[in-house]
Parts: sequence; C-alpha cells; structure tokens
Amino acid sequence: MTTETAPTGAITAPAKGSEMTLIGALRANMRDYGLLLALILIMIFFQYFTNGVLFKPVNLTNIILQNSYIIVMALGMLLVIVAGHIDLSVGSVSGFVGALAAMLMVGWRFPPEFAFLANPFVAGAICLVVGAAIGAAQGWLIAYYRIPAFIVTLAGMLIFKGLSLAILAGKSVGPFPAEFQLLSAGFIPDVIGPTVLSPAVAAVPASDGVAAVAAVPAVTLHTTTMVIAVIGILAMIIFSMRTRSRRKSRGYDVEPFSLFIIKNVVITALVLFFAYMLATYRGLPNVLVVMGVLVAFFVFLTKRLTFGRRIYAIGGNLKAASLSGIKTERVTFYIFAIMGALAALAGMIYAARLNSATPKAGQGLELDVIAAVFIGGASALGGVGQVAGAVIGAFILGVMNNGMSIMGINIDLQQMIKGVVLLAAVFFDLYNKNKSA
Repeated sequence: MTTETAPTGAITAPAKGSEMTLIGALRANMRDYGLLLALILIMIFFQYFTNGVLFKPVNLTNIILQNSYIIVMALGMLLVIVAGHIDLSVGSVSGFVGALAAMLMVGWRFPPEFAFLANPFVAGAICLVVGAAIGAAQGWLIAYYRIPAFIVTLAGMLIFKGLSLAILAGKSVGPFPAEFQLLSAGFIPDVIGPTVLSPAVAAVPASDGVAAVAAVPAVTLHTTTMVIAVIGILAMIIFSMRTRSRRKSRGYDVEPFSLFIIKNVVITALVLFFAYMLATYRGLPNVLVVMGVLVAFFVFLTKRLTFGRRIYAIGGNLKAASLSGIKTERVTFYIFAIMGALAALAGMIYAARLNSATPKAGQGLELDVIAAVFIGGASALGGVGQVAGAVIGAFILGVMNNGMSIMGINIDLQQMIKGVVLLAAVFFDLYNKNKSA
C-alpha cells in the first residue's frame, strides 16, 4: 500500500482566512467599535442637553477649528507613544513656533534684501524646518545618548516656554497677514457653484386681517464640500474592501461581511451628515483639508510602509526589534523629528486662529494631545495604537469641551471630568491586556 506525498520543494498556496463569528469580531475589535459608539453617544448626549446647539453648522465648524491643532499633534504623538516614548514639549514647541512666525511676519523689521523672510509662505516653511530641527535634536539625545524621553522633553518644555517669553518680550504680537490667517480661518471655494435647497421668500407686509410674514433667506448648499465628501467615502469603502480581501487571501481571519457592511454604513452616514451640516454653513474649512491629508498620510505610513511597521516593532519589544536588524536609534530619531514638524504646524494653526502670538500660547496643550492618544486606544506600554483611534479620541475631548462649555459647566469641573475619562480609558486598556494574557 502506497501513499501519495507532495513533491519535494513544492510550494503550497497559503490557506485562505475565514470569517469570524459576530461575537468574536466584536470582542477582537471592542476598542475600535467602542470608541466610535462612545463618540456618537457623547454627541447625542450633548445635543440633547445643549438644546440642539451642538449640531448647529456654525458650532460643528467651531469644534473642528478649536481642535484642529490637537489632532495634528496627536498624529505625531501616536508614533511617539507607540514607540514606547512620550513627548512633554509639544505644547511649548507649538507656542514657540507660533511666536517665531509672528516675529518673522509682523514683529521683526528686515532690511530690503531679506524682506522675503516676512512672506507668509517663506515664514511658514522656516517654522516647519525649525520645528523639525527641534524634534530632531530631542530625538538625537533620546536615541543615541539613551536619555529618557520624559527628561529630554520635560527640559524642552521649560526651554521653549522660556524662549517664547523671550522673543515676544512678554507681549502679544499680531495681527497676521490675511494669507496666513487663511490657514485656520479660511474655507475652500465652491468651484462647482452653490446648490439652492430652498429659494428666498420676500417679506409680506401686514394687510387687513392678514399678519405680516418675515423674509426668509435662501438656503444654499456648498456643492464642492458634498462632492469631496462623496469621493472620500467611495475611496474609504474601496480601501476597506481591498484590505479585507487582502487579509483574507493571506490567511487572516476577517470580520463577518454583515458587520463590515454595518460599520461602513454607519461611518458613511456620519460623514455625510457632518459634510451636509458644514455645506449648509460655509463648506470645508481649509484646516480640515490639511487634517484630512495628514490623516490619510499617517494611515498609509502606519499600515503600508516598512517604517510604520518598525515603529510598532520597537514599541512591542525594543530588544527583539534591534536583534531583527531594525535601526532602532534611527527610527526613534525620525519619530521625534516628525513630532517636531507637526508641533510647528499646530503652533501656526493655533496662532492663525487667534490672529496673534501670545506668551501663554501652547501651555497645557501637551496634556490634551497625550490624553487624546490614550483615549483613542494607544497603549501606555507601547506597541499598540491606531491613527483613527487618535483622531476619534481628539474629537471625544473636543466635543466634551465644547458641550460642557455650552452647558455652563465650570472649568475646574471640566478638568476633573476629562481626567476621569482619561483614567477610565487607560484602565480599560490595561484590563483588556490582563484579561487576554
């Protein structure tokens, strides 16, 4: 009796992955789904208790503008925390760069041959380079001299807080040129043209037995905003389907198709709702476009590039990553340089929103940035965290700040509530780790 065996050296195709059960998928992605559900519930809660103010188009726009610099810095902080480090200097660096931008464009008087330095675009480029250089200097000390990131960035926080006071001489400097203000206060133009939802109604004066009717302005829709939203949704769905198909073909288990559909329907509905609300006001803010580009880039960096995988490897096990051939010092150096550049961009956005640079700008921002990343699911032990989670975490904080302010809750109680939310998020993360261990 003989048995057939596969030829020596034969290559077998990898087994295809299977769909997980609904319960298994929910458990495996509990943090991701829970974050999105928490954001929805928090928004519904404040919509009710603010008597409908939260979802007004002008207020939604304000939430985006007020939290844009937090989200920008949270993207860089995610990389830092995933790699197992922390950066306490981002608030002070952003404040210093905002002060530098103000002095370049408004405060300092350059001779004619150097007048180009006051140009908003040139000054902005200089500020980004300075921010990256600051981050690189800190990264160099952390990566190559093995000084703990906590100590280096704590020192940086004090240094750049002092430098901000020094170059501003304790005074506010502004206003900025109109071109620079567009970074935070501008909106994209409606190149397609507005869509009229309801025409204007002229006022009707009172007559015998008939009450007067007030004029009703026309309701228009920023068409370009809706087109961009639809294109973004289609790109997201295609990307999600390709990722799911790729994971299944490589032998990984994937979520049930029904859950995949429900998740994308919910996200699509949310995006369309917010796009519609913004379109009925002034459309997409310029800073939201900048944020969207950065978020897409960092999703690509963390999920597709080798550099992103190396960051997670370093955070998961530094010694194993080093033994596998990863240049851990170089990766750490680049991470902090990226963080510095994003802090500089956030500082310019913050200054453009205020239309001036103030000595106290950036104070305490590092706490909101770190809290957003931890609330978004990043592990305090490193190696775990997602871009989408950091963005949702930042919006959770932003909606809470906005909602509590509208409700008239005192700032001291607001800080206590945010502290409890942060502690609960970290506790939940550690609880899940211990449970699965």
